[in-house]
Amino acid sequence: MTAVNNVDRLKPPRRGFFETIFCCWRNARTKTNQNGTPIDGSITPPPIQGQPRYLLPQIRHSDMHKKCMVIDLDETLVHSSFKPIPNADFIVPVEIDGTVHQVYVLKRPHVDEFLRKMGELYECVLFTASLAKYADPVADLLDQWNVFRARLFRESCVFHMGNYVKDLNKLGRDLQKIVIVDNSPASYIFHPDNAVPVKSWFDDASDSELLDLIPLFEKLSKVDSVYTVLCNSSSQSQLQSSQQHQQLQQQHQQSPLTQVAQDVNNT
Repeated sequence: MTAVNNVDRLKPPRRGFFETIFCCWRNARTKTNQNGTPIDGSITPPPIQGQPRYLLPQIRHSDMHKKCMVIDLDETLVHSSFKPIPNADFIVPVEIDGTVHQVYVLKRPHVDEFLRKMGELYECVLFTASLAKYADPVADLLDQWNVFRARLFRESCVFHMGNYVKDLNKLGRDLQKIVIVDNSPASYIFHPDNAVPVKSWFDDASDSELLDLIPLFEKLSKVDSVYTVLCNSSSQSQLQSSQQHQQLQQQHQQSPLTQVAQDVNNT
């Protein structure tokens, strides 16, 4: 088992224990309009002060002609819980305040095939609003093929109107050649026209979302600008994604898999 990093947790106000580790629980409560953006918030990213310091390293020679795919982790590729899951794919120990907690991780159906294929087509970057002490060891176990050229965690997000937003301007790549794959519309409110929304996944063994999206990503990998494809379908896709996200979150709140989070948050 991969050793867990000692990373000091960030402490935005009024956050429960489960939210300390994972990003999805905070975003689930954000009030959004029909396009999935905060009702009362601007979507203009804050300006970068001074000389820009990009989040990604220099692009590899083998990736020079590839577009950049930014991929979310929780509820996009995996689902994690503190409650024991008999068929968990991974069990990751995470230390919080001197206590080690076991995190049980389920892989989304077809995630292995999806990652292998995306690694062939794109410069892939893992970008999660979760903490590195949890997400890094999960990525070690999930990414058996070294698909992810870089891993970005919560500290790389912009905290904006109660959400951890992934500012694509900070990556150091041409925005016309970046696509972000995420289940949470709040994560890409600065760059909605770069987004391919996915349904939130918790434990549905019949889910085929990742497999179904492969043809779209094959098409996107060949166009000069992702905007020629995504701008035409962005609004409708985000509306559908936002509605599906909210419906699944409501179902998940009633699921026994969430009981441990509720119990811990009430202590």
